[in-house]
Amino acid sequence: MLPIRLVEQFISSFSPSALPIDLQRNYARELLSWLFLPFMLGAMEGGALGVVVNKVFSGTEGIDQGQLNIAVACVTAAPNVANLASFMWAALAHGRRKVPFIATLQVGTCILSAAIAFVPVTPWGIWAIVGLVLAARTLWTGVITIRTSVWRHNYPRANRARIAGKMAIVQSMVLAVSGLAIGQSMDFSPQAYHYLFPVLAVLGLIGNAIYRGVTLTDEEAIVQAELNGHEDGRPSLNPAAIVKVLREDAHYRSFMIYMFIFGIGNLMMTPPQILILEQQFKANYFDSILITTVIPLSIMPIAIPLWAKYMDRVHTIEFRAVHGWSFVSAAAAMLGATVFESLPLFYMSSVLLGIGYSGGVLAWNLGHHDFAPRNRDAQYMGVHVTLNGLRAMIAPFLAVWIYESLDHRWGVSGAAWTFLACVVVSIIGLLGFVRLARTMSTSGTVPTHHRP
Repeated sequence: MLPIRLVEQFISSFSPSALPIDLQRNYARELLSWLFLPFMLGAMEGGALGVVVNKVFSGTEGIDQGQLNIAVACVTAAPNVANLASFMWAALAHGRRKVPFIATLQVGTCILSAAIAFVPVTPWGIWAIVGLVLAARTLWTGVITIRTSVWRHNYPRANRARIAGKMAIVQSMVLAVSGLAIGQSMDFSPQAYHYLFPVLAVLGLIGNAIYRGVTLTDEEAIVQAELNGHEDGRPSLNPAAIVKVLREDAHYRSFMIYMFIFGIGNLMMTPPQILILEQQFKANYFDSILITTVIPLSIMPIAIPLWAKYMDRVHTIEFRAVHGWSFVSAAAAMLGATVFESLPLFYMSSVLLGIGYSGGVLAWNLGHHDFAPRNRDAQYMGVHVTLNGLRAMIAPFLAVWIYESLDHRWGVSGAAWTFLACVVVSIIGLLGFVRLARTMSTSGTVPTHHRP
């Protein structure tokens, strides 16, 4: 374990100086674990796995193009649909030790990701992969949900956003490397995923072993307080609570409506992107995964700090009114790439997506704080997460429906019609953000529960 200790000491030198020494060591170990865990996630990244499924099962006897398109939509939707399970994990983790609970979910995710390698290329195999991905992503939703509790108790509020940003940057960099490895390996041999995915899972297990050394400050007291708490304070999946939040907070209700529309436009992009790269551009694994996964992830370490500075200065609705144009521009670039048959435009769209994802990571974790009173953070975040899961159950399949229904209509490809729909729907949601920002600014009704 000496090499791990040396790396921990090295990472500790970049820890926030305001943290006590014991928390700096804790932070170093947690950050080190994220140098390994995302390798396993690379096997289930929607864009990369969508490319693998689309290419591996293309032409398989018993699988027509319509079934293949739906499977690709399912794989790309899985990470967001799995968000619906966040309430379940919050309830199951209540009154339990958090780090061991997270570690168990990590192991389960690694096992399921490795299992993809052993699925046969048959008509039932493609749906087995969809099931494995959805199950793995559901477990990982638990990791993400409960991890915030560890951060809340371990790190001071003044350092928390910076720490979360560093974790996100490390994860995006490792995911990008994992995507490159998958692309290169699959071009070398279409059967490479049978060997590569288990290797990535083993790297994830190494990260899990490191993470098990993380400690939660005053964990016993936290667990006991949860067990002794009032029944009303226990987290649960309660649709009535979601409706209550939206009914009581008009600003947040409007924000969620526009976010739902805008999010549908964003989530519609990936399935047609994967399909058109294969069918129109005949792109290989490396180029396809580079465009759908690696480039956006590689942009995030650069763009996240820039978006963070801007977000610190403005309200979330103002942030979304500006940040949203990155996604609109990405969809427009995809539309141009399809119409003009320009692969460079697809590369440009990937850069724009990376810029959009970078701001989206921050807005996802912090945006609801600008609306929620301090004691209702979880409820407001629950509304956001639930609606995200619902639109993920709609958008990818709507995109495939448009792709297939309007293909070659009036001499235009189905992908072009789908990307045009992405642009239009995203602009409608974005204009809603702009309108709400102006209304709140001119009326002086900006919520008083502003993020500290």
